Amino acid sequence: MKPEQGPLELLDDAVAQRLLVSTEIAHLAYDWPDGTPRCTPIWFHWNGAELVMSSPANAPKAAALTDGTPVAVTIDESTWPYAALLVRGHAAVDEVAGVTPEYRAAAVRYFGAEQGNGWCDSLPQDLVMLRVRVAPEWVGVLDFDQMRRLPAALAG
Repeated sequence: MKPEQGPLELLDDAVAQRLLVSTEIAHLAYDWPDGTPRCTPIWFHWNGAELVMSSPANAPKAAALTDGTPVAVTIDESTWPYAALLVRGHAAVDEVAGVTPEYRAAAVRYFGAEQGNGWCDSLPQDLVMLRVRVAPEWVGVLDFDQMRRLPAALAG
């Protein structure tokens, strides 16, 4: 029997909860203005309702990510047994003067408090950041541990 994918309740799955607080890198997928696909590795912060990703506002992705842009985000483990959290939604985008609180929270999670805060404090004083918030509209979980939640093609 194929496990159901899509319901937001999957955010409560143990794999999803583990990945949402992990130091794994997210992969943000979106379409470039010319229609070609893009997928970029990016830090993320889970605020309990949204995945929040930030980068300098002059980053190339700022040209493609605007309010309402459909996106997909994957957070996955690279060691066996593999696990992945798959999220689809629409971007809510705004610019923030300085380091976004979510970027600082991610830096602290990835690096630890001292190095994470040090990294953020070393960024240019006049930095403007693009904040991309994604409220999940569709959620999938893959969990190869004990073959519990497999991709549909393998689930039989």
